[in-house]
Amino acid sequence: MCKGPTRAPAAASVGDAVFQDKTVDRNRLISRDELRSHNVPQNAWAAVHGRVLNITDFAKRHPGGDIILLAAGKDATVLFETYHPRGIPTPLLDKLQVGKMKDGELPSSFYSWDSDFYTTLRTRVVQRLEERNLPRRGGHEIWIKAILLLVGFWFSLYNMCVRETFWVAALWSVSMGVFAAFIGTCIQHDGNHGAFSTSRGLNKVAGWTLDMIGASGFTWEIQHMLGHHPYTNVLDVDEELRKKSGEDCPIGDKDQESDPDVFSSFPAMRMHPYHTAEWYHRYQHLYAPLLFALMTLAKVFQQDIEVATSQRLYHIDAQCRYGSILNVLRFWSMKVLSMGYMLVLPCYFHGVLGGMALFCLGHFTCGEVLATMFIVNHVIEGVSFGKKGESLGSKNNVEFRPTTVSGSTPMEQTRSDAKKAAAGGKLKDVPYNDWAAVQCQTSVNWSPGSYFWNHFSGGLSHQIEHHLFPSICHTNYVYIQDIVEKTCLEYGVPYQSEPSLFVAYKKMLSHLKFLGNEKKVA
Repeated sequence: MCKGPTRAPAAASVGDAVFQDKTVDRNRLISRDELRSHNVPQNAWAAVHGRVLNITDFAKRHPGGDIILLAAGKDATVLFETYHPRGIPTPLLDKLQVGKMKDGELPSSFYSWDSDFYTTLRTRVVQRLEERNLPRRGGHEIWIKAILLLVGFWFSLYNMCVRETFWVAALWSVSMGVFAAFIGTCIQHDGNHGAFSTSRGLNKVAGWTLDMIGASGFTWEIQHMLGHHPYTNVLDVDEELRKKSGEDCPIGDKDQESDPDVFSSFPAMRMHPYHTAEWYHRYQHLYAPLLFALMTLAKVFQQDIEVATSQRLYHIDAQCRYGSILNVLRFWSMKVLSMGYMLVLPCYFHGVLGGMALFCLGHFTCGEVLATMFIVNHVIEGVSFGKKGESLGSKNNVEFRPTTVSGSTPMEQTRSDAKKAAAGGKLKDVPYNDWAAVQCQTSVNWSPGSYFWNHFSGGLSHQIEHHLFPSICHTNYVYIQDIVEKTCLEYGVPYQSEPSLFVAYKKMLSHLKFLGNEKKVA
């Protein structure tokens, strides 16, 4: 919610948060502006359930690496809860605490944390991993796969350059694009989530492979981990209204609870029922596959550079990454280097037009593969969407009940069914806006329980498990899938899955067709 045309506060000096004074008043009330002033890697505070933590020094020894710095200057409650399935020792939080948020300083959250649904899920999943002696992060399966994928990428790139016959080089370009897509889903995805290894260094290297294939790991973290994951399919309707009227406000006054994937990844498509259907949307189910192919080119040449230079991604402050000169140097050096071996070298061997054609063909292939496996997880028949904002006129500016495009609430039916099956008809209460329940309502699996498809997709086939446990390596999802499904059934929480990627893709296109022909949902 925008307060008005106030200027965002400048970051405080680095020394302000380098050390903790034992005499600090840990109950001191802190404003939203003060929290946001500590929003860079060298000076980072984060709010968790109203407690303000100084994470600057702790980031250097944080077991998950500097991923914790994504929380700098923000309400990090969702990140805190979802990345620590075993919980965090209270004494550590007490040590890091430097104050408390003033009442009413942060916008009303879409989410509730009042039920024990997620607590039960975490306990059971951790127990399953321990029973099978599986590491939560990393393992030989993902490391072996990573080596094979990296070899495949570089071997394909090499052959794309040196093969004299263009159509042969084109086949190798397609191969390179496929391997690049799988590096994105099977290596960097886990690395940037801190799930590739227990080693901080290996996670960083794995995350860096996204820069290796031309995109930016930092920008991906901002969009995926600060936007999409915490607030899946949730839309801030006030911000949408301001966009239409051409208004804007300082980044610090914007509500961070909005999923950029439902309004930014494919701007010519209608993916959230709140958006107005334009005339061309009635054909989006036909042109969507063509737009998918452009996804990585748009990321590499537009979004990455815009975020790095503006230090923001729409409503999300990106200074937690791009506020560091070392991170900025990494960004630009990897852009130049990757363009060198992915574009300049092919142009040297095949001429400018031939090299550019091979470069684009590789990206078209990569974009198509990635978008195909991503979009079916959240934009598909039966999935729910949430919205918040003062213009809704709802309690605390939030409509707490995610609904489908037709306005129904699947969780009503699943709760009713679970209550009938429960002993004595008693069922534990789970709010419709419980964070974990919302992830289940807004995500869809395909080929659940399949070892092959789990590896093939980098865990995207188990999207519900991934959203509930982003810090768990994707190779483990197939082993915890039944636990998650049974717990959802027990609590009356939806657990939607499709038998195959083909069926999911077909339903996704059908859903896009429906969205393209339906009027805006109020």
